[in-house]
Amino acid sequence: MNPADWLPKSVLALRDYSARKLTADLISGVTVGLVALPLAMAFAIAAGASPQSGIYTAVIAGFLISALGGSRCQIGGPTGAFVVIIFGVLARYGESGLILCTIMAGVMLVLLGITGLGTAVKFIPRPVIVGFTNGIAILIASTQIHDFFGLRTGKTPGDFAGRMRVLIQAAPTISLPATVLAACTLALILLVRRFLPRIPAYILALVAATLGAIFLHLNIETIGSRFGGIPSGFPHFHAPQFDYSTMRTLLSPAITIALLGAVESLMSAVVADRMSGDRHVPNVELVAQGIANIVSPLFGGLPATGAIARTATNIRAGAQSPVSGIVHALTLLAILLFAAPLARFIPLAALAAILFVVCQNMGEWHEIPEILRLPRLEIGVWLITLLLTVFADLTVAVEGGMILAILIYLRKVTATTTITRVTDEDVAEGQLHVLQGRHIPDSIAIFRIHGPFLFGSTEKLDAILDQLPELPPVVIVRLRNMTALDSTGIQALQRLADAVHQSGRHLILCGAREQPSRLISQAEFERHIGAENICPHVTAAIQRAEELQGKPATQLV
Repeated sequence: MNPADWLPKSVLALRDYSARKLTADLISGVTVGLVALPLAMAFAIAAGASPQSGIYTAVIAGFLISALGGSRCQIGGPTGAFVVIIFGVLARYGESGLILCTIMAGVMLVLLGITGLGTAVKFIPRPVIVGFTNGIAILIASTQIHDFFGLRTGKTPGDFAGRMRVLIQAAPTISLPATVLAACTLALILLVRRFLPRIPAYILALVAATLGAIFLHLNIETIGSRFGGIPSGFPHFHAPQFDYSTMRTLLSPAITIALLGAVESLMSAVVADRMSGDRHVPNVELVAQGIANIVSPLFGGLPATGAIARTATNIRAGAQSPVSGIVHALTLLAILLFAAPLARFIPLAALAAILFVVCQNMGEWHEIPEILRLPRLEIGVWLITLLLTVFADLTVAVEGGMILAILIYLRKVTATTTITRVTDEDVAEGQLHVLQGRHIPDSIAIFRIHGPFLFGSTEKLDAILDQLPELPPVVIVRLRNMTALDSTGIQALQRLADAVHQSGRHLILCGAREQPSRLISQAEFERHIGAENICPHVTAAIQRAEELQGKPATQLV
């Protein structure tokens, strides 16, 4: 077995580590640590936990995920994906129930990684994932309305409809100072991210809002007034209380946490791969996520997973190895040890504004127009998942989404079975698709996709991406033997098109059968490669490739 298949990336990174890389990791680690501070507190508060529990999670889980994980630049910690499920577990089972539930989820993640079943998360189709993220973003935003506007609501209900009813009734209690401060914080974050992207917008806005509230003597809620501040020092050990009957009732939310943690961590690792040019090891990453979720609750932490925004920030700041993630955790630990008392002055309205921006970023809103171009079945799956997430329960939404995924897969696969009579026209048309005896110029590379290209199989396009630097100027992907295509497959082809064009090459699709051709047209795929580069057969594709010789890829679209 290749050591790279089971060793953490932190160990592999030591092979060629240098003082230059250490310097870059120190800078990026401190930067992302400062970015993570307000987010860790905000996620914890939104989930109904204490702000320090979010910091504990970022320190402990962040350290373990970087030290033991299979991604070079992944940053782990509390994320928005868990807010809703944590809120429900805390409300029903209390802190001891959350500790037990998180440990159970951690054990599941370790087993997924050890057995190699972690790759099973790829069988969740695109509409289901988009529906989850849309719904979670809406739910998180709804929990922050009362802090953003300073409403006096008391304890708000856990369900979305009940929460919105209470918020509407509390509208007359709106606080002008809190609302203005939150709006200014929100505007500052958006402006800094737009015009000064290298500056940590969240920490700058948090400091500005805190200083503004102090010097203007604003009568608004702060971390100190609601939680009594954040205690200094190391987190304390919390012994779990194992009880079979409680564990049985917590099985469903634990599965949800494990599933969400696996999906988000691997999605974040894929984003990190694209930005850094690395290739993560999924099963090693899941084992690290599992260990982090077993240890984190023992010291007052929450469920953790890979954080896409913080991972992207880490890479943009120049991270070279997992050492950066370790430095991020140590930075937060230093703040916890030496600056925790200052956190009591942080306005909750400012944290609500930060979470509004997070909801806007994590919601995958740009995916909705793409989903609406798809067949009604895919649109219905997205909408059902979204509505179940918002109005029912996240666990129900996950279970419903998985059932829908299975039904979609079965429908797509069975639809590929056809019985038709062969005619003379079929034989004549078939000659246009045949490659045997045809000369392929050295300036063209032809790849073939065989079978259904649905969720669960789209990563096989890596066979093209891995060879991309050595490929000739024109890449043809032959779809003659692709029997079925879905939205996840379309998205994978879009990413392939973008990667090919960024490399300065041309991409041509050819020979798509009826169902794939219909979906390609419905999704307006020509926006990515140009309508003239979607050819009916390989003969036309080769002719088109010869026309493109010497033309830059930017002329395609």
